[in-house]
Amino acid sequence: MDRLKSLFLVQLFIIYTRYLIGGAFVFACIIKIKGKRFTTYSQEDAPLGSTMHFFEVLYQTGLYWQFIGWAQLLAGFFLMTQRFAKLGAVLNLPIILNVFVITISMEFGGTPVITGLMLAANLLLIAWHWGELRSLVNLPYLAAAPDLEENMPIWAITGLLLFGFTAGYRVLNDFYNPFLWFGVCFLIGLGAFLIRLVQRHRSKKSLLN
Repeated sequence: MDRLKSLFLVQLFIIYTRYLIGGAFVFACIIKIKGKRFTTYSQEDAPLGSTMHFFEVLYQTGLYWQFIGWAQLLAGFFLMTQRFAKLGAVLNLPIILNVFVITISMEFGGTPVITGLMLAANLLLIAWHWGELRSLVNLPYLAAAPDLEENMPIWAITGLLLFGFTAGYRVLNDFYNPFLWFGVCFLIGLGAFLIRLVQRHRSKKSLLN
């Protein structure tokens, strides 16, 4: 694991995995926080035990529906900041595990594949931080290397930009264009990647001079 952590591309993969999981949760949680349904119309007449009936029952709980949204927002935010990503991974694990179990327990089509991949990605993040998180189970704490790529300010700034755009877009729009959202997020992420490549090139060039 230590050897993998020293590789630039692997570190980037972890950083963007946090953006992806965190962004997906922020995107999905705002509608709950606003106290609105996933669907346009009431599903009170949906067959008992169906997926739509399940979501209608959750929506009708009111406070619990919003609580789920706030929990997802907090976990997503922590993941996207990079600085608090360890806390985000820990908070997000029971949430995504719960979502995965729900999707395999009911008729969700291919959704379990998506939630399963998100769960696997979250477990990867836990494994990535295990040296520091192992103290939670009374094992010796192993500090991470101080020069990890995730500690560069550009990634925290990018995370805040992605979080701000995603949350703002969903707050202002009950009806959304997922391609527009993903496209803007992709451009923000690509911009950060290019800026960081330039920074690394300049740093290497200055060392040679």
